[in-house]
Amino acid sequence: MPITGTQIRRGAYYDSVVLMQLQKALAALPDVLDAGVVMATEANKDVLRASDLLNADADAARAEDLLIAIRARDERAADAALAQIDALLTRRARVTQDEYRPKGLDAATKMLPDAQWVLISVPGKYAAGVARDALDLGKHVFLYSDNVALEDEVALKNSAREKGLLVMGPDCGTALIGGIGLGFANRVRRGRIGIVGASGTGIQAVSVGIHQRGAGISYALGTGSRDLSDAVGAVTTLQALDFLARDSATDAIVLISKPPSPNVAARVLDAARRAGKPVVVDFIGYDARAEREGNLHFARTLDDAAEIAVNLNRKDAKNAKEENRKTFAPLASLRLNGFLRGLYSGGTLAYEAQLILREYIGNVYSNAPLDAAFKLESPNVSKEHCIIDLGAEEFMVGRLHPMIDNDLRLRRLRQEADDAAVAIILLDVVLGYGAHPDPARELAPAIADAKKRGKEIFAVVIGTEDDPQNYARQIEQLRDAGARVFESHEAAARAVGQGLGELNRKARPERSERDAKSAKEKNDAGTREHGDSLRVSASPRLPVSVSESFAALNVGLESFYDSLRAQNAPAIHVDWRPPAGGNERMMEILAKLKSKQ
Repeated sequence: MPITGTQIRRGAYYDSVVLMQLQKALAALPDVLDAGVVMATEANKDVLRASDLLNADADAARAEDLLIAIRARDERAADAALAQIDALLTRRARVTQDEYRPKGLDAATKMLPDAQWVLISVPGKYAAGVARDALDLGKHVFLYSDNVALEDEVALKNSAREKGLLVMGPDCGTALIGGIGLGFANRVRRGRIGIVGASGTGIQAVSVGIHQRGAGISYALGTGSRDLSDAVGAVTTLQALDFLARDSATDAIVLISKPPSPNVAARVLDAARRAGKPVVVDFIGYDARAEREGNLHFARTLDDAAEIAVNLNRKDAKNAKEENRKTFAPLASLRLNGFLRGLYSGGTLAYEAQLILREYIGNVYSNAPLDAAFKLESPNVSKEHCIIDLGAEEFMVGRLHPMIDNDLRLRRLRQEADDAAVAIILLDVVLGYGAHPDPARELAPAIADAKKRGKEIFAVVIGTEDDPQNYARQIEQLRDAGARVFESHEAAARAVGQGLGELNRKARPERSERDAKSAKEKNDAGTREHGDSLRVSASPRLPVSVSESFAALNVGLESFYDSLRAQNAPAIHVDWRPPAGGNERMMEILAKLKSKQ
């Protein structure tokens, strides 16, 4: 009889890659049916519970504890698997014996003194401390870590601005510096269009769209998802705009973000007006009064932003890919009778999907909804039409991002396929450096199984022919599994929306009309707020300088280091461990001692 066994490790720290490898190794053991290795947050417990991997013993686990769960054919097999955990944990991932790795940034800087950048992807509660050390050494910071306190973000960015340095993040997933991709980035050609983005997948979608249209990127500078909030005040966005405005290699700029607060939007748009170059603005969902205002060009979607930018910089575009990216197959013949479930690795793509779908079926439920009234009670339990951002912070404690590790999405895909009320499942597959080496291979069997259960699977692939995953092969594998594959996110979302729209109006006309009216009222109010705000100048303290010759120190995910090396970028990987072994009390004491030095 199948049984679930659990082991709890109090306050244990392990690299997320090590945890992923441990989970896969446990799942591959004889007579083990499934395995889960996560930090014991409530969201992670819910995921285990949905997979029948949570027993009564796990209730005692706290958010800071490592929770290991195994479902095996019998008690003997479960005990045997749990007994192998320590041996499996000792297998360090791909570390060669002859490669010396420094323990801290000081030593790493001595090994690579030309490094201007530090990439940080350690757990959020440690990330601010590492970032402060990097700024003290005069380094720009690419801060991938999420779950970083807001007050730490504000302090870090203000400190960086005073020093003429950039802090991209927290929660910054993508950047392109000197032709090198940081974090998750596609391999796109160099060119004369610069990007500033508070969104990782947004930057990827636009840079890919520019590449597919034959143009190229000078720089892509990420800011982090909270940069355009009132609390942060667009510090990094304004610095990045100022840098690209001064950069002789950049002729046009694309600005990507979810709608900022009205005061911050006014400040950013004022800086964009003074850039002296065309600026394409995609505040996703922002209802601009006109398509153009002076040098500002307002886009409606990520695809639209790429199209406008290339048209503005047409002299740079050559050998453009010949395709009609706006066409899609109608779904009327599918006889749809059920709900949509979107399972996204990209937060901005999930947000844009909701905006596009709202034109056809009104608001949909989400863990990150457009309207708070449509927020899911639990991110692990879908409701009606639903879009899930699987890269949201609640899923990321002690887990790798779904662009690296497919485990969470595969579990959710099986869960949605088992739901008789579901008709369509919509997926994004985002390629590039730093991402999973072959995501379609892992997704294909689950897609094929869902097809057997009568589900229609739609997938959008964000990537280029030069990405390491083999773009054409990814599409082929998804199509062979039965998915309808799109190369444009807007086209995929509109195809689904059109197919569901008529059904939704017939089944629930009152809600569709109410949602459409509510959306119009919100957009009208947003336009009035943005239009009436004062224009505030907020120039950076010191101008940012970025060398074309890129070199970096990496602290955290080893896959980001591997990505840099694959791009022939000089890099050092720091063998980082949390201070005081992660002991909170000892960390506080050490911090106080350091502050007195």
